[in-house]
Amino acid sequence: MRIDGFLPNTLSKRLAAVRNEARRCVLHMVLTGMRGRDSGRTARSRRWGACCGAATIFVASAPSSAFSQAISPLTPPALPPWNAETVFEPVPYAQFWSRYPGEKIEPEDTPVMTRQWPGYEPKGIRAHSWMFYPSFSVGGLYDSNVFASNSDKKSDIAAVVSPSLRIASLWDKHQLTFDGYVKSERYSHYASLDQTDASARLKGRIDLRHDSAILYNFQAAYLHEAVGSLSSPLGAVEPTPYTRIHENVTYWHQFKRLSVSFGIRNDNYRFGSTRAQDGSTINQDSRDGSVYAGHSRIDYAFTGNLGMFTAFEANIRDFRGSPTGSLSSRGYRSLTGFNFNLTHLISGEIGAGYTSQRFDNPTIGTVTDPAFRAMLKWSPTRAIDVTAKAEEITTEAVETVASAVRAQSVMLGVDYAFRRNVVLSAGGAYENDKFVGQDRQDNVYSATASVQYLLNHYSSVGLRYRYVNRDSSLSTAIYDKHEIALDVTAHF
Repeated sequence: MRIDGFLPNTLSKRLAAVRNEARRCVLHMVLTGMRGRDSGRTARSRRWGACCGAATIFVASAPSSAFSQAISPLTPPALPPWNAETVFEPVPYAQFWSRYPGEKIEPEDTPVMTRQWPGYEPKGIRAHSWMFYPSFSVGGLYDSNVFASNSDKKSDIAAVVSPSLRIASLWDKHQLTFDGYVKSERYSHYASLDQTDASARLKGRIDLRHDSAILYNFQAAYLHEAVGSLSSPLGAVEPTPYTRIHENVTYWHQFKRLSVSFGIRNDNYRFGSTRAQDGSTINQDSRDGSVYAGHSRIDYAFTGNLGMFTAFEANIRDFRGSPTGSLSSRGYRSLTGFNFNLTHLISGEIGAGYTSQRFDNPTIGTVTDPAFRAMLKWSPTRAIDVTAKAEEITTEAVETVASAVRAQSVMLGVDYAFRRNVVLSAGGAYENDKFVGQDRQDNVYSATASVQYLLNHYSSVGLRYRYVNRDSSLSTAIYDKHEIALDVTAHF
């Protein structure tokens, strides 16, 4: 049952439903793997073959998430109030607000990609007022071009192991969630690509009243930038290690149809060095520093079929740089638009805004451009979600470098629940990147496909494929690659 109007006497129940739904929304992170030091074939590669050559299962993790694009790929939206931490991400606020608070949300009414059917969801382990969700994945990864090279392509396979743990509170008031994981990759031929990533995240909500809360998010991680990604140094043949400390504190308040939030975030980076093809060291200390930002978002639901939002973020990026070039900058980004339901089968969002970033480096100066985003979701049946997205924005290639990019992207994705426990997904994207202050323009084409098979409460199997083709006016940035991953996961 859905209603378009607002019933004052059900406000407290609706907000309780909002909090309960938010408890089920867990931030999913897939981060790039950690790489080793020396290149070429080593004795360790032969030992890997002896230990894992008899295994029939490859890949415990999806291919690297250090994407080649400046614009993020399609991901499920964060539900209120957690969308207040990522103010520019799409969120169906009007639809969420209009749902009757006593209405039970059936699994078939949730997005196909995040749908959980009874009998296949993790059971967890309860200890007093806490739930523990441990999991362990094992498998392998195939990469057709591990060094992202245009002329000398090298392929390899890797054994991947990834234990993780989620701990969630069961309190009636307030919420606390811990997520941690370690992901280790060991390559068969090129030990320089061996890696181990680790991350720990603490996410909490303090309920001030039934309609307001303080959200807190802290993460400490040791990660790597994949070779060939947009943020990796050109010419690097090893991933670039770095540590990241992230903090975000946000105040969220809902006034009936109106939801407002404002907060601050800080990201601190420390980079190690990587190695070029000629054996020389590429020092990345100049990228050490911090990003400080203040953000705000306002959502208003006219009806259950139409809502309006506006989001704003101002930032100061303070990095070490070098005597000949500063990496620091300051600026802002804004986006305003509408989310809507055309019918019960079609929903979407459209928004426009502005981006301005003033770089201390005089060769770049101030970059200002309009921003635009349009997204449409079509569900012809409860088993199929088709999502299309077009976006244009001027941003940095990555926060820690002084390289402005004007990016235009078109994406299309399809998720199909073949059976209750089998989800098929496919997608494609095109992005055009124009680098400000450089004579460089890239066209990036990508395609993905995956199958997720839930065996029962305790195990699942996933198969994923990804293709990336970067065609650049800069010859050293051109490459294409295929990645195939197969994983088996045990969870409790």
